[in-house]
Amino acid sequence: MKGTIGVPMRYKGFLVPRRRYISRILRGDITKKAHQRLAWMDFYEKTGNARLTCRHFGISPDTFCRWKARYKPKNLKSLEADPKTKRPHTVRTPVTPSHVVSLIQSLREQYPRWGKEKIARLIWKKGYQISVSSVGRTIGRLKERGVLREPIANFISSKKRYLKRAWGVRKPDTFHAHIPGDLVQVDTMDIRPVPGVVRKQFTSRDIVSKWDTLHVFGHATALLAAKFLDMLMESTPFPIRAIQIDGGSEFKGAFEEACKQRGIILYVLPPRSPKLNGCVERSNRTHTEEFYELNDFSFDIKVLNEELREWQTIYNTVRPHQAIGYLTPLEYITQWKQQGGCVRDVLN
Repeated sequence: MKGTIGVPMRYKGFLVPRRRYISRILRGDITKKAHQRLAWMDFYEKTGNARLTCRHFGISPDTFCRWKARYKPKNLKSLEADPKTKRPHTVRTPVTPSHVVSLIQSLREQYPRWGKEKIARLIWKKGYQISVSSVGRTIGRLKERGVLREPIANFISSKKRYLKRAWGVRKPDTFHAHIPGDLVQVDTMDIRPVPGVVRKQFTSRDIVSKWDTLHVFGHATALLAAKFLDMLMESTPFPIRAIQIDGGSEFKGAFEEACKQRGIILYVLPPRSPKLNGCVERSNRTHTEEFYELNDFSFDIKVLNEELREWQTIYNTVRPHQAIGYLTPLEYITQWKQQGGCVRDVLN
């Protein structure tokens, strides 16, 4: 069989595409890394869009352009990494005297929040001549060697939210909710009907079925959040596997322990990221516009919760929802159960 890579070839009367020829004949001669780079080139050849290729494979435009310039379709070895190292034969070695290194380490351990600029000036006052950059590089090498002891911080004030949680974790980027209960977002919302009157509404939304649970308290505390979790478990017609919350104090302590006891995964958002809780944020807007702004609701918490339960029933069983094909959340869940839990069939 004769042919040139780049044009179709004929084999027993059939045209053999160039890509298949490359796949069967040449791809076995290149490494796994080169296979990945060849996939970049194939995708780019198919789409003709370099930016789309970079987003699809999660690579930088500089990386793609560098390999595209090296790529030769007739020589897949061009996608192999250069075996010759770029490291110079001779490299500079640190020349900072050992006693100065010890002094830098001592000052850094004494003042752990001070950077190279401040520490360099303290060293200059002791009569040693050393550049600020040398101080910074020395601190970096001490950290790499593990000999620089950094103190354990006592977090106070606004930094409390950065303390490691006992149960809550960051949601992995690879996580995706597919069925009802995979991920329920929970948030709080202030209700201020008149000056001086504040009510705290706890809202939950299942991001797949759009099923909502609502309840109002006078305050937002961890104990009340744990109580809302009990209501949430009772009101949802499906098991809850994971809950996503922001870093508010009401979702710590008793609430976190309640999730742990029930075996519910607790995902905590990074600071200042309300957009990552977009489903429940949109839910709060819906309830504000369609319930609070259109009704003369009671200021009494008990009465308000009774009114809110009526609205919750309307929302979950009467109001069509555009995101799930204008089904109600209850209709969506019912069809999902009838069809064996296949989300695609429900949406279609």
